Amino acid sequence: MIANCKSIDEIMDFINHWDTERFNLGFEIDGVVIKVNNFRQQEELGFTAKSPRWAIAYKFKAAEVTTTLESVSYQVGRTGAITPVANLKPVLLAGTTVKRASLHNADQIEKLDLRIGDEVYVEKGGEIIPKVTAVDLAKRNPESEVFEYIKHCPECDTPLVRQEGDAKHYCPNENGCPPQIKGKMEHFISRKALDIEGLGAETIDQLYDAGLIQNIADLYDLTEAQLLPLERMAEKSVTNMLAGIEASKQIPFERVLFALGIRYVGETVAKKLAKAFTNIEKLKHASLEELVAVDEIGDRIALSVIEFFQNEANLAIVEKLQNAGLQFEIPLEQLQKGSDKLKGLTFVISGVFERHSRDELKNMIEDNGGKNTGSVSAKTTYLLAGEGMGPSKLEKAEKLGVKIISESDFEAMI
Repeated sequence: MIANCKSIDEIMDFINHWDTERFNLGFEIDGVVIKVNNFRQQEELGFTAKSPRWAIAYKFKAAEVTTTLESVSYQVGRTGAITPVANLKPVLLAGTTVKRASLHNADQIEKLDLRIGDEVYVEKGGEIIPKVTAVDLAKRNPESEVFEYIKHCPECDTPLVRQEGDAKHYCPNENGCPPQIKGKMEHFISRKALDIEGLGAETIDQLYDAGLIQNIADLYDLTEAQLLPLERMAEKSVTNMLAGIEASKQIPFERVLFALGIRYVGETVAKKLAKAFTNIEKLKHASLEELVAVDEIGDRIALSVIEFFQNEANLAIVEKLQNAGLQFEIPLEQLQKGSDKLKGLTFVISGVFERHSRDELKNMIEDNGGKNTGSVSAKTTYLLAGEGMGPSKLEKAEKLGVKIISESDFEAMI
């Protein structure tokens, strides 16, 4: 099911063909992936934090069925966000039996005017995640009651809060609500955070239920004597887990900062904050003005960081992690590699270079205080041009008067 297409029309012909022929396959598919078929162009287009810019997924229209909304339950995420879930009369949809579907938030429930007992339309978003899209009002029981959203956390009974402009309700009991505590620990050990080998969600549940861990810092107090008596804990698995916990002490500051689970601080934001403040002490005491001065950090993120470090429980956890030996600063030798020579300058990289890869050039720009962007604009200071650079970027740079420099020019600048 692969085709080399030379035009948009050929791509659409391929998509239209498989939109009907997919039902004759022996397995389910939900769409077609369209890729740029040239390695140099793929490198030129690059990646975002989550996906390549040289590939895009075209999703087929989702299948839709109707079924009965029997009840609504609520899930609590690691940030305290409450997600309502529709419990449905089981129905076959796109090859699987669907019993539950996300309702997203209170506004969505109100918009759909959902009521228990309604006949609802359900589809799979992207053919994967079931969602309720509408109500069949013609089949509604005239005696049905208007749906009331919960006012207290379903796990710890704490009154819920909802900030202005936020679609979700939150449980503010972040250090006493079990799903939040366990969720934070699962985030902490995840692959893009501390990536602790030998630990997973089930093990976190087991350790928490056994009373061995109450927060992320407690992981560093675990001993072989505590772990071996637990169910499914053989000597080798315990050794691997403790070795993974010890190895996590070498994870760099930016990933440790991401692992703390501060609301709105994802991988990219954590990296920017780590580079801007260089250690946790400076970040702890950063003002709103200092935080928003960092590239791409707005008021929402800045206020969330300030709120996190104003919480005494969070400060105690960070201190315990520091005492355990985790990395809470950028090493001096790494800082000495960089400079502020490119501070305030914005670069776009295009083409292939003789002495450095594009990723190396991006790191050099950031290490010296500059900023990378993917497209040329009026805010671009320099277009760093290599062999085979994109003609559209060159044309736009010339039109906007953006200075075009070579690899040698760039090396001279730093």
